[in-house]
Amino acid sequence: MSPDALVAEAEAMSPDAPGAVDEAMSPDTPVAVDEARSAGEASEAAREADARTARAVDDGTTRASEEVDAAEDTDVGDGAKEASGGPALEAALEAILLVVDEPVAEVTLAQVLERPTHQVAAALRGLAAEYTAAGRGFDLREVAGGWRFYTRADCAPLVERFVRDGQQTRLTQAALETLAVVAYRQPVSRARVAAVRGVNSDGVMRTLVARGLVEEAGTDPESQAVLYRTSSYFLERLGLRDLSELPELAPFLPDDVENLEETTK
Repeated sequence: MSPDALVAEAEAMSPDAPGAVDEAMSPDTPVAVDEARSAGEASEAAREADARTARAVDDGTTRASEEVDAAEDTDVGDGAKEASGGPALEAALEAILLVVDEPVAEVTLAQVLERPTHQVAAALRGLAAEYTAAGRGFDLREVAGGWRFYTRADCAPLVERFVRDGQQTRLTQAALETLAVVAYRQPVSRARVAAVRGVNSDGVMRTLVARGLVEEAGTDPESQAVLYRTSSYFLERLGLRDLSELPELAPFLPDDVENLEETTK
């Protein structure tokens, strides 16, 4: 063996070599590895947190943008209203719906008010919900393809009582006289009623027709005058099944009824 090989072998077998190996395998080595792994995990968690924050910011920005767009759409309509000095959309809808006698479509209302149909539809549903929540005596309903005000069902009996009785004031003496003539001489013309009473009865007859107590019954074949008769409502109000139940007129006639009859012909 050459001298150089002997020197290399001696260095490999020197006491320092095991120390180097022991140093490489010392207990501190796993700690360093754990520290490095923990640092990597912390860095990854930080990156994920940053990503979640960024997504949250993006979502918030998107929602804010949508809210701003919606507000701008509303502001455009309100701005046009304010610029023209007209009423608010809800007030305009209420004013129109108060005078209609049949449901009105959303498209028609939108055309009249010069507003987008979706804005009109949203305003109508908002008003309907508002009336219901407030317990108002009327509500706004969507029926037959349109919208109209209706009396709330809970108040229907009160409205019926008002219509049938509340508005029915007592008949005047002239109206009672005219109604009696029509009841006992029907069908009869206005001229005939005036002749029996001795005064013009056109205004009183119109009142009785408006009250539903008297109705038209054709025309006189000779004079072509309109004839009148009592209505079914008249029988209902008096509690009669038919005209045969009317009280006899004879006890209420004057003694010279025959002469009176001749003068009225």
